[in-house]
Amino acid sequence: MRAAVATAADWPEVADLRHRVFVVEQGVPAELERDDADATAVHALSRDDAGRVLATGRLLPDAAGPGRAVIGRMAADPAARGRGHGAAVLAVLHREAAARGQAEVELHAQVTARGFYERAGYAPVGGEYEEAGIRHVTMRRRLDAGPAGPV
Repeated sequence: MRAAVATAADWPEVADLRHRVFVVEQGVPAELERDDADATAVHALSRDDAGRVLATGRLLPDAAGPGRAVIGRMAADPAARGRGHGAAVLAVLHREAAARGQAEVELHAQVTARGFYERAGYAPVGGEYEEAGIRHVTMRRRLDAGPAGPV
């Protein structure tokens, strides 16, 4: 498993994975899955030993206000879930946020993934709501410490 910041050359594979997970598997309208923020976001990915992109996510620094980055578009290939690829992508995004001076990260977790984010040190803020036809909860995590220790 190799997790890293994605480059422009990685974008076709990242976009393909996101399309398969969000549009095909989860039924999110394609026009909602892609947005202008993709052009300026920091994207991360995890590859298997054969070089296939199995997980991805993006970081938007200061998107939730000064000092608070937003993580989103976290997607993992169904065959890779539970194998550490998502956690590896999250760790890359945490490091990138901290390197950009962010003190906290926020994300809109699908309710079915809430436990994954809680294990990564996130706590819910507020109640559940619907986004793109899927139940979500906003969660936050400080970057100075957590279950995995300091970033």
